[in-house]
Amino acid sequence: MTTEKQPTEAQFEVIKAVAEFSAKPMRTPVLRNPDEYGMDYEDLFFPSLDGVPLEAWYIPAAKKSDLLIIANHPLPMNRYGLAGHLDPWTFMDPTEINFLYEIKHLHDAGYNILTYDLRNLGRSGTGNNGACGVGRYEWRDCIGAKQYVDNHPELSKMKVGLLSRCTGGNAQYEAISRHPELFENVSCMVSPLVVSMEAFTKNYANSVLDGAGDFPEILDFEQIKAGGLKNAEMTPHLFAKDVKMPTLVVQVRGDKWTEDSDGQKTYELLGSEEKELFWIEGTTRRWVGYNYFGQNPEKLLGWFDKYMK
Repeated sequence: MTTEKQPTEAQFEVIKAVAEFSAKPMRTPVLRNPDEYGMDYEDLFFPSLDGVPLEAWYIPAAKKSDLLIIANHPLPMNRYGLAGHLDPWTFMDPTEINFLYEIKHLHDAGYNILTYDLRNLGRSGTGNNGACGVGRYEWRDCIGAKQYVDNHPELSKMKVGLLSRCTGGNAQYEAISRHPELFENVSCMVSPLVVSMEAFTKNYANSVLDGAGDFPEILDFEQIKAGGLKNAEMTPHLFAKDVKMPTLVVQVRGDKWTEDSDGQKTYELLGSEEKELFWIEGTTRRWVGYNYFGQNPEKLLGWFDKYMK
């Protein structure tokens, strides 16, 4: 008989739910389109590096421009955001996340935008048997998006910046590390809320039920059972040193689902000579942080303008 502390039945149910969310997240609907916000757009699709079909929008700037932002998104969201105000997607935080507001700010400021759904999310295809790697599989999607741009007769001539959010940011770091030659011509990156899953799963589980996050080995095992990876494998820290472009890291100070030290470490590990860590203040809710630039675009626009205009 084991003498090690075991979770209660209620704690174990939370552990299983967190593991399932991490390893096999539910798809969420692309609820809104750019034209609802006065932006013309084109539906696109292209393959990931390993052939998974990716769905995207191309949103041309308000006025003709040679500036392009390639954007991706967090888990379990998509290029629009998250219908978190509607059941059954209210379970983490009953809040809508709408990236189209910040895309509108970029559009009006003269940026063309290519924004795509990562594999297994939004309307993109299924890869890796539906398993999420929080970047460890999704880096192939970042490669596919950049290859699409580089092979396009018009987009290939544009100056490129990256808006790589959370899981999409983790993926972008690994893509840069694995294929630096593809990203040598990228001007800069804005990297909101990238996260190490050891920090996230522990703190999220404990926010649901006290003590549920204190069993990392059991959580790892449940994630592997569900088809996922161990939490220590899913962190931007593994690849941050290879990110050399000017990078703005953005975190929510006091985020109750992670730890400030995790975001600080990501920033410190970056190989960029020009980098900044910007803290979103006044909330501990991660979902509110995802909406920040839609309501307060100055820092976002300022970073891209500095390195792209």
